[in-house]
Amino acid sequence: MAERVDFWFDPLCPFAWVTSRWIREVEQVRDVEVTWNVMSLGVLNEDKNPSPAEDEEQLARWIPSRAATAVQLAHGQEEVGRFYTAVGTEIHDNDNKDFAEATAKALRELGLDEALLEQAKTDVNDEQMRASHEKGISLVGQDVGTPIVAFQGTAFFGPVITRIPRGEEAGTLFDASVTLAGFPWFFELKRSRTERPVFD
Repeated sequence: MAERVDFWFDPLCPFAWVTSRWIREVEQVRDVEVTWNVMSLGVLNEDKNPSPAEDEEQLARWIPSRAATAVQLAHGQEEVGRFYTAVGTEIHDNDNKDFAEATAKALRELGLDEALLEQAKTDVNDEQMRASHEKGISLVGQDVGTPIVAFQGTAFFGPVITRIPRGEEAGTLFDASVTLAGFPWFFELKRSRTERPVFD
């Protein structure tokens, strides 16, 4: 039976991007079923930026996660995973920091209605986005960020990695993560990061 993996992401986060590409590699070497869930760094950091609607730059940073929510509501779970790959490639691999443009390109690539971008410029789907966000955060606590990954019902912030393991190396890291998830009283391994994420 396939191993269930629940993954929470904000498309803007480079660490979530690397971890998500690892999970895509895992899909090639392990029997897994991945559920892609939206979270929002905008929601996470709301106390620091309480009025994003009054700040165009902050508002723009909400667009990709709002668009992912719109895609999920309109087209379902599988399509939101494909959208994340498309928009994440544009933002991270292609270094496109015009988030509205990156979102539009991702929607066009997938043949999706660009009206979803117009939804993403508003708060029309924020209730659903916040519910998805809170579901992930409720599993790990408020003092973390993205990604959140759950194995066998046990969720962690991370794994935070800076390189994308490929092939069987990806499977080995996955096996280790599942093993740790099997100990409900295991909470944290951590060290200071010495490098930024690498996307190749």
